[in-house]
Amino acid sequence: MKHLFLTATLSLALTSAAPPRAAAPVKVTVRHTAAGYELLRGGQPYFVKGAGGSQYPERIEAYGGNSIRTWGTGGADKVLADANQHGLTVMLGLDVARERHGFDYNDAAAVAAQLQRIKGEVLKYKDNPAVLLWGIGNELNLDYTNPKVWDAVNDIARMIHEVDPNHPTSTVLAGASKKEIEYVKTRCPAVDILSINTYAGLATLPQQVRDASWTGPYLVTEWGPTGHWEGPQTPWKASVEETSSQKAAVYRSRYEASVKQDKAQCLGSYVFLWGQKQERTPTWYGLFTERGEETEVMDVLQYEWTGQWPKNRAPHIASFTLGGQTATEAVTLKPGQTAPIVAAITDPDKDKLTYRYELLPESTDLKQGGDRESRPQAVAGALPTGAGGQTTLTAPAQPGAYRLFVYGEDGHGNVATGNIPFLVQ
Repeated sequence: MKHLFLTATLSLALTSAAPPRAAAPVKVTVRHTAAGYELLRGGQPYFVKGAGGSQYPERIEAYGGNSIRTWGTGGADKVLADANQHGLTVMLGLDVARERHGFDYNDAAAVAAQLQRIKGEVLKYKDNPAVLLWGIGNELNLDYTNPKVWDAVNDIARMIHEVDPNHPTSTVLAGASKKEIEYVKTRCPAVDILSINTYAGLATLPQQVRDASWTGPYLVTEWGPTGHWEGPQTPWKASVEETSSQKAAVYRSRYEASVKQDKAQCLGSYVFLWGQKQERTPTWYGLFTERGEETEVMDVLQYEWTGQWPKNRAPHIASFTLGGQTATEAVTLKPGQTAPIVAAITDPDKDKLTYRYELLPESTDLKQGGDRESRPQAVAGALPTGAGGQTTLTAPAQPGAYRLFVYGEDGHGNVATGNIPFLVQ
């Protein structure tokens, strides 16, 4: 693990006997000045360097981050306790029902019951010192038809202001659509901060916000790699994922072009996902592998948050080919065909690399909006054990869509990853 993380962990261990902090809220406000908007916490400017997800809170602290975003209050007691222990804040999500999940915003009784449920959550957590702000719903504009959802959001925000004078309110949009931002402007006046989830669009987000006529403050509440809906696809509709090194490059360029540049309206961001999940693949959105390893993306985040690169850097993957072809070249193999694999991975610290390969059927459990997906079961016997950067794949006998993964590990908790979708026919 990186030197910074070890130092911070040791420091925490030495101070763990300190008395707990008083359980009193820290007042958070939004200030509008001639220069623009800023968030104040306890009267001091607070620019959010946040992580979406609560796994490994000690690493958020160690790498220079300061906040966690959640999507609901499930597990909130632990998240808030961890945040207090590590000097972090929490954008505490409030789970607002989505129309695409069957909720009817014309049902006044159901809407009222939801408001009362959420009020109970706000009352339970509002005085915790780690709370930074409230996130009312997530991507409620995704696949919906009834604009009454925004009336419900405004009612929730108004209720929060009545019971909690110490924390601002926000609601989270998928993208910066002018139509949806207009709904928030006109139907949600009790919402203090606009929050936006965006991926490839992050680089131009400040201009998108201005084009949509949003003149208030905003947060970027999810950002990361190019989304599976945004990049190239194979002829059989498999989305092509960036390698870990390609991701590191776009994380850096997009963050520097937007979040770091927009001093007038942007209050900070939450990078996605501080953890690991299956969404199209097991590596697409998670900043960690299933083993907790870190890629070059984490090096970039540490640099952006602190101005310093980590002492030990992650491996770099320059290219990855199967049968001499890259992921974007529609690789097709015959059943049982043998094809060469070449993974060009180097380590900036000259650490000895070990290679791990995995073959998965292409995922068919495809959801929207981050809903839970199941991981495909690995295909055994297609790859030799103990392979290095060059090896061979024996295509499965069963025709269909597959995906080959490589993990180049440096022995210090860092890894380079890449994958190639291919078709057996």
